[in-house]
Amino acid sequence: MQIPRRLLPPIHALHAFEAAARTGSISNAARELDLTQSAVSRQIKALEDQLGLELFVRDKQTIRLTLAGQSYARDIREALRRVSTASLNIRANPSGGSLTLGILPTFGTRWLAQRLPRFALHCPGIHLNLFSRMTPFDFNLDSIDAAIHFGKPEWPDATFTPLFGESVLPVGAPELVTRYSFKSPEDIRQAPLLILLSRPDAWERWLARQGERDDDIRGMMFDHFEMVIRAARSGLGLALMPTFLIEEELTAGQLVPAFAQAQPSPEKYYLVSPAERGHYAPLVAFRDWLVAEAAVVS
Repeated sequence: MQIPRRLLPPIHALHAFEAAARTGSISNAARELDLTQSAVSRQIKALEDQLGLELFVRDKQTIRLTLAGQSYARDIREALRRVSTASLNIRANPSGGSLTLGILPTFGTRWLAQRLPRFALHCPGIHLNLFSRMTPFDFNLDSIDAAIHFGKPEWPDATFTPLFGESVLPVGAPELVTRYSFKSPEDIRQAPLLILLSRPDAWERWLARQGERDDDIRGMMFDHFEMVIRAARSGLGLALMPTFLIEEELTAGQLVPAFAQAQPSPEKYYLVSPAERGHYAPLVAFRDWLVAEAAVVS
């Protein structure tokens, strides 16, 4: 649906409003924008006239946002940020083909990053932007085209492309595993346990799948897989790790299994994208390439 032009304020008026809202001052906004105070005031007044409501309460020489102004400022700030990001992307890649991807940090550094040179050769015209975060991205708030997600395909108004599952293995430094000489899954309670904040019940679930009681699990908390791996390597405790993320440590003997059999996780890794981006050409190319790469793991 085409938006009526009368509902689209001039960009300079939006910049004036956003600067005044952020700084809380017409004079500060004027200095930031290299305009006169009267010019900023006129632009904001014209914006209010176009919208048919007041965005600021004016009291002598001070201003403060109305309730409507507070809500509008948040939305306009995000809209201007998106315009800025789009402009930077097109300058970095004038031929188009920009793709912005949200990734899980350790998945990105330990699995995806080493494969990206192959994608660059496969699709040299596509410019990738990568942003990492442990918590889920919000497609309504974050300027991304797709995200790597681990868990279940439960994301509103999104398309899920399955990549691969994972198997988890209790591992620790050789000295620690030798010291505790684990005989049964229940024995892990004797050792210090390392727990990932985004998977707080991982040890309980692992014990339950072994047919053991799954209560009273305590351990040291970490917010990042990479920190858990380094802590386990240093002998700080036993970690429950996806095997594909610790291949180098296992091969080098820096980490060794407490039990030989890896346990499949019920969740999977997915490439998730907003439903309306499904036919975006750079996303389609990346999705096809990623699925082919993931098939090797599967």
